[in-house]
Amino acid sequence: MNQPKTEKMNRRRAYEDDGDFYGERNRKRRRVSENQEMEERLETLILRVGENSTSSLESNLEGLVSVLESDLGNFRSKILRILSECPIKMPEKCTIYSTMVGLMNAKNYNFGGEFVEYMVKTFKDSLKQCQWDAARYALRFLADLVNCHVISTNSLLQLLDSMVDAANEDSVPQVRRDWYVFAVLSTLPWVGRELYEKKESSLENLLVRIEVFLNKRTKKHHNALRVWSVDAPHPQEEYLDCLWAQIRKLRQDNWTEKHIPRPYLSFDSVLCEALQHNIPVIHPPPHQDSFEYPMPWVVYRMFDYTDCPAGPILPGAHSIERFLIEEHLHSIIENHRWERKDCAIQLLYLSYKDKIPLEYCIVEVIFAELFHMPTPRFLEICYGSILIELCKQQPSKMPQVLAQATEILFMRIDSMNTSCFDRFVNWFSYHLSNFQFRWSWDDWDSCLLLENEHPRPKFIQEVLLKCLRFSYYDRFKEMMPAAYAKLIPKPPAPQYKYTMEGAASLPGTATAHKLVVAIRQKCNAEDVLNELNDLPNPRELSDTDMTESTFNPLKIDVFLQTLLNLGSKSFSHTFAAISKFLTVFKTLADTEEAQMCILHNMFELWVDHQQMMVVIVDKLLKVQIVECSVVATWVFSKEMTGEFTKMYLWEILHLTIKKMNQHVTKLSREMNEAKDKLARTAESSSSESEDEAAGPNQQKRHKNADGTAEKPTEEQVERMEEKLEAAYVDQKRLFLIIFQRFIMILSEHLVKCDTDGRDYDTDWYRWTIGRLQQVFMMHHEQVQKYSSTLESLLFTSDLDPHILDVFHQFTALRA
Repeated sequence: MNQPKTEKMNRRRAYEDDGDFYGERNRKRRRVSENQEMEERLETLILRVGENSTSSLESNLEGLVSVLESDLGNFRSKILRILSECPIKMPEKCTIYSTMVGLMNAKNYNFGGEFVEYMVKTFKDSLKQCQWDAARYALRFLADLVNCHVISTNSLLQLLDSMVDAANEDSVPQVRRDWYVFAVLSTLPWVGRELYEKKESSLENLLVRIEVFLNKRTKKHHNALRVWSVDAPHPQEEYLDCLWAQIRKLRQDNWTEKHIPRPYLSFDSVLCEALQHNIPVIHPPPHQDSFEYPMPWVVYRMFDYTDCPAGPILPGAHSIERFLIEEHLHSIIENHRWERKDCAIQLLYLSYKDKIPLEYCIVEVIFAELFHMPTPRFLEICYGSILIELCKQQPSKMPQVLAQATEILFMRIDSMNTSCFDRFVNWFSYHLSNFQFRWSWDDWDSCLLLENEHPRPKFIQEVLLKCLRFSYYDRFKEMMPAAYAKLIPKPPAPQYKYTMEGAASLPGTATAHKLVVAIRQKCNAEDVLNELNDLPNPRELSDTDMTESTFNPLKIDVFLQTLLNLGSKSFSHTFAAISKFLTVFKTLADTEEAQMCILHNMFELWVDHQQMMVVIVDKLLKVQIVECSVVATWVFSKEMTGEFTKMYLWEILHLTIKKMNQHVTKLSREMNEAKDKLARTAESSSSESEDEAAGPNQQKRHKNADGTAEKPTEEQVERMEEKLEAAYVDQKRLFLIIFQRFIMILSEHLVKCDTDGRDYDTDWYRWTIGRLQQVFMMHHEQVQKYSSTLESLLFTSDLDPHILDVFHQFTALRA
């Protein structure tokens, strides 16, 4: 029966009025969204202060401080959090945020005290969590608060002294001590003038203590980190030595610098009236073996004032301005590297661009990042893409500066570190590929008179080989001047011996031709093995080989060369061929000797196509046809002697090491996850037994919440541990093989030169010792785990000092 409409409405109204249910809920929702909007608005205002605005920075700061003060009651914790994060995430705006805090402290002493406590906690947490950059920026901000009369000079000096105390601890790694001194020195440009005016003697005592520390520290690592082996025209200074020289120059100038914006000077009359707070006593957390500290580095220099045209003068290498500019540019690259266009714009519109030759500073800093040892901070292509974007954003200046930098690098390439040589080749070929491969090759004609192993002709040859990966062969024949003919690579075509002249006399030719027909007719793996069964085994005719093995080099020869030749049209065709006949590979490659034979045949077929060899080895490792240790042995084999100084061979070795490292990391991660799950299962089981009385529903809730349905057993975890242990053994063996081979060939060279009375320092020697150093550097995290084993087995005291020195430089990196 239908009810009257009015009755329905009255009933609903009565329900809605009962406790005002809907009205209360809507008011709550409105209040939450209003609070959220207000918080977001405050965050945006704080983050964007100091950016482009029609009004002055001073008026912006005054307005923002008034807004924050009025909102402190409702958003105190939010304001504290944002204000403490900003100077760490945007260190270039440190002085703007210190001025804000100074103005708020002048108006509200309690807030100033709370903020100092919050900032000190942030600093201590950063130290405990090994967030070294964040800790250094937090220390800088605390120091800058002294300039704004928020923190007392005495308490800051006490903190800096405790940092230097940490640098003088015994039985801790030098990298820890170095960082504490670096943090103090890099803070002084911001607060040095204030300390000089108010606490000169205390500041001098601090500097004396630092100088004593610097004079005692060892720098064995220095040579391993240099971009060039010679100091002309620019010294390759160790980072702490360089910063110390810059601080001493700043002290000579009475702590006056010209590049740090100091907005708090405009508010001096207000700030000087404020009460100051003391930083509580801070004891740096003690060293733990799990702590990882920043490694040392060498300060990269490419330009000086004579390289720059008329205009703003480039600050000297030991001026503090050079340090400040470079640090700011490095910070921009770190924060904006994901968006190359945004990164280029930020770099080109640096706040003090009119005071310096900005383009030269940017190019120098980007190459400093690219050539950073032991490895660049970010992917190499990141720097290449930023440089391309810079050329697009500023076509009138940047391409010319970059061309000048390339010329300088090429002229100094004779003494360039081998790792940096590779990075230079990779960058230059990538850059050319984005600018139609145009370059003034005629300017480098003089290199054609040098031996092919000399770094200059070798650089051009390697660049052309890399460019070939971005283009096609005929392009280079047209592009390069005729004089460069000897450096132009051969056409990247397969050398299939069973169709070449004289193939009829080869023992496997008939089978190879049958195999071609069978594979084209879509045969399967069993058919292929049947075709190969008729081939004789050359090893059975040899009296020297007495071991029993299924290894037949002729079978591998015929199968591999035929299959790879049929798949030679593209990488995809090659991969498909390998995948289809994987069982044939597994059957034939049952020993390390057989796997070596596979690699030898692959090389024989694709000797003129380096990229194809790289991707094929990568595929063979991925599908586990060959083992990592076999690839390493092959790289050092006699057959590869002629290829030994070519880049692609080391590309193959490094990808092999990376494959092994990734395998170990994956197994380690899986085992740790399994152990965690097992531990949670045990906890869940005990809680379920306690809650048995609670009924089946409660038990079910426990099981579902914890996901105990699929937990590993203890036996599975034990098997994982065994698998991981075996992987560690394989990884150690791989490094032992590589370093043992290096020692053998280098020792042989040095002894032979000594016997013949010849100079050992040949191009071949420099490439080889450079490659040894490169393996240490590129894989330093993994090699470090086995350094004691390497020292006891291979790098012993009776080894030639030239080889031993490379190992000692490596171990000094984290000493």
